Amino acid sequence: MSTTPESPPPSPRSGCLTGLMILVGIVLLLPGLCALLFGGMALSERHFESDLVPFIVFGLLAGAVGIVLIRAAFRSR
Repeated sequence: MSTTPESPPPSPRSGCLTGLMILVGIVLLLPGLCALLFGGMALSERHFESDLVPFIVFGLLAGAVGIVLIRAAFRSR
């Protein structure tokens, strides 16, 4: 019979790192909020400014990364 070695339980994350992840996640939500605001305003205009699209996409990606960081901070507790 072969026994499989069990992996040790993961070490708990420090509270400081969790707090930092939450803080950075909240800061990254701000560009996402601005991107939603400006994207909605740009879509409602008759003449859509295509120059804003890269900034809107970058803001939405930053907001998504913020959500992922906050979720990861709360999930591993």
